[in-house]
Amino acid sequence: MNIEKRINELTERINEANHAYHTLDEPVITDSQYDAYMKELIALETEYPEFKHPDTPTEKVGGGILESFQKVEHRVPMMSLSNVFNKEELEQFDARIKKVTDNPTYVTELKIDGLAISIRYEKGRYVQAVTRGNGTVGEDVTKNVKTIRSLPLSLKKPVDIEVRGEVFMPHRSFKKLNEARLANDEPLFANPRNAAAGSIRQLDSKVAANRNLDLFCYTLVDAEEYVSTQAEALEWIRDLGLKINSNYAIVDSIEELEDTIDHYDDLRKTLPYETDGVVIKINDFSLHETIGYTVKSPKWATAYKFKAERVWTKLNDIYVPDRTYRRHYAGCRTEPVTIGFTRIESRLPTTRITSAKKDIRIGDFVWVHKAGEIIPEVIEVDYENRKDQSCFRWSRRARPDVPVKRQEGEADHYCTNPDCPGKNMHRLHSFRESCHDGHRHARRARHRDASRTRFS
Repeated sequence: MNIEKRINELTERINEANHAYHTLDEPVITDSQYDAYMKELIALETEYPEFKHPDTPTEKVGGGILESFQKVEHRVPMMSLSNVFNKEELEQFDARIKKVTDNPTYVTELKIDGLAISIRYEKGRYVQAVTRGNGTVGEDVTKNVKTIRSLPLSLKKPVDIEVRGEVFMPHRSFKKLNEARLANDEPLFANPRNAAAGSIRQLDSKVAANRNLDLFCYTLVDAEEYVSTQAEALEWIRDLGLKINSNYAIVDSIEELEDTIDHYDDLRKTLPYETDGVVIKINDFSLHETIGYTVKSPKWATAYKFKAERVWTKLNDIYVPDRTYRRHYAGCRTEPVTIGFTRIESRLPTTRITSAKKDIRIGDFVWVHKAGEIIPEVIEVDYENRKDQSCFRWSRRARPDVPVKRQEGEADHYCTNPDCPGKNMHRLHSFRESCHDGHRHARRARHRDASRTRFS
């Protein structure tokens, strides 16, 4: 493998994903794929530092800043958290902490899947709200955050503080929003996180106000000036009248920490909002400086990421939606199932199959998960429960003597018949869809231009 080329490739892919996710609020890859790219890049940069980019995304926090918002420099940078993905990596984190302190006490908090925000109060009065941005500079979204009903505009004490939290969209609000967008022929939001980010970053605060956002606060800037531990900080925030997530715990051992994470993993299936992991912090603030920081994240904290939830269901059909009639397992129908917040209906060919090289057949029982909590995917076939169903065959050809070919080393199969009715039908359908999309984008552009004129 050409190491320099691979580092360049990973850097480009991660930068594109960051721009799409943080700036456009339109993810182009799943969270799990992003984490895999980042993990590989960190490993390569560590082993081959001579190929590391000066502006590597492994040392970058957050995303870009929209030009339409006023830029605000954070007095204290909003750092991101490192991630661990299994119990072994969690134990490694604990071992590193124990090199500094023998008996660490941790605070565990649910990792809310929303938009990080920093909120400033002066003499107890709400003054300003700023997005994370790139960690150093964020966007002034004071008017939009002000519309969140759970945010107090006056605290119970006349203090000067800066509190940080997560703006999120509850499941009920997300469902209502996407139903309205569907009725108006607008593109749907992929998940509540992107819906929340898109709502806060609206030029018209009425849009944010109508989307029923919510907020959990989780820490204070310079918290040690008021309290001595993270647990005390959470309670002090609540006493001021700010909303915190009550699902937090204080743990004193790695065994208790793992048990708590398992409990949260079960609990999240019943919550009315999205959570994708558990944030783990050293409770004692006096240890934070001793343990230290990396360029982009504190060493005294990490985030344990949950595995994507998966369900078992029956595969009813396999689709070939490509306009060239390139034959691969592009999509399928399953029996209706619910994964997280998404109901996958049998009539919708949205579930995709990850690999055409798998022996998968109509009638199989399969495991389905949502990659990155977004896209339903078939990830595994239950071969033990297979009965007598035959292999899936590419049978739609205009003439039976025209073969279906697969290039060596590729998973896709191609129909070689130039008059294939399936190819012709999909080409016609694709042309119709492109015309429809063109008209829709034109309408949206006219509406956007009119809105800019109206609010300028």
